[in-house]
Amino acid sequence: MQKPFHRILLKLSGEALGGLSGGQGIDPDAVQLIARQIVRVAASGVQVAVVVGGGNILRGGEFSKQGGQRATADYMGMLATVINGLALCDALEAQGLPTRVMTAIEIRQVAEPFLRRVAISHLEKGRAVVLAAGTGNPFFTTDTAAALRGTEIGAEMVLKATKVDGVYTADPKLRPDAKRYDKLSFDEAISKHLKVMDATAFALCRDQKLPITVFSILKAGAMKRVVTGEPEGTLVYVDA
Repeated sequence: MQKPFHRILLKLSGEALGGLSGGQGIDPDAVQLIARQIVRVAASGVQVAVVVGGGNILRGGEFSKQGGQRATADYMGMLATVINGLALCDALEAQGLPTRVMTAIEIRQVAEPFLRRVAISHLEKGRAVVLAAGTGNPFFTTDTAAALRGTEIGAEMVLKATKVDGVYTADPKLRPDAKRYDKLSFDEAISKHLKVMDATAFALCRDQKLPITVFSILKAGAMKRVVTGEPEGTLVYVDA
């Protein structure tokens, strides 16, 4: 069993906020379920930062294929993550967890600008921190933002929350006989061509020796089990 963690970075997909009905829009029930998991983890003494995606509202890459400029579409996607971040913040605070939304692009009326030292100060004071607007730059995914922010704030692990309960040998939706990995090294994931995170994010986590656990955020109690070292999801680790 792994040791419990002190500070983690949760990468939350926008689709998870959309719930089970196609992952579109914001499902209040899904947001509340996710918030309950985060509150339980924070109550155990773990500091929680969250990087939230925006795919339930808009994906910049897909939108740009319809004729728009990719950079403009990516900025639109960043704004979508801010909407999701505010929804999650509201749910967390309603459940008693003080929360701050910090953004990589300035929207001071609704959120604080991201500053590394301020984010760490919030965490040390027992607040959750929701990090929105990705890296603040077009052409970078929220996976990359999660790897970057996790490294910046000194997180001990990136928890990639999805609708799937780990990394499989093949897409379990297409291949019912696909097997889930309990754990694998970064090198194994690369050699087996497994899609864990995008290449830039994956390389950053590997280089910084920042492990990743892929798990289902919609599975009750899963996040708490991950941070307390119980078997859950798929652990991607760096070989010694």
